[in-house]
Amino acid sequence: MKMLIAVDGSKYAAEGLRVAAHHARTCGTKATIHIMNVIPSVADIDLELSASERDRILESMKQRGESILERARDQLKQYGIADVTLTLATSPSPATEIISFAEKERIDLIVIGSRGRGANGRFFLGSVASNVVRHSPCCVYVVKEPRWL
Repeated sequence: MKMLIAVDGSKYAAEGLRVAAHHARTCGTKATIHIMNVIPSVADIDLELSASERDRILESMKQRGESILERARDQLKQYGIADVTLTLATSPSPATEIISFAEKERIDLIVIGSRGRGANGRFFLGSVASNVVRHSPCCVYVVKEPRWL
């Protein structure tokens, strides 16, 4: 089984890591786990920024994304999952990037938080999760409020 865990540093993504680790341990076959963070593309943003300022912003976002991925890897190690692949992508649409990766890698299951870091509404599915659910080529496990296990 191939799993893709989308992480953004939110509590929902952290809970997704726990759910995915549990699923991988209880799955009868060896699971291949990919952890992905998608940072927004600043190249297409119509702001009055110089090229060096855009590069500085992009570099800062890449460092943050790498930090999120490393924390996710460490969390999975705590749950007994050591063999993971990290992917940092840049895209104007995180949902499209997640779906594209799932298609290319023939992912069997995507684990994603119901809401990301910017979520305010209690009853709304986040736009990234919603788009992934609608357009995914595989099953999607949407992780709700951290209450599992």
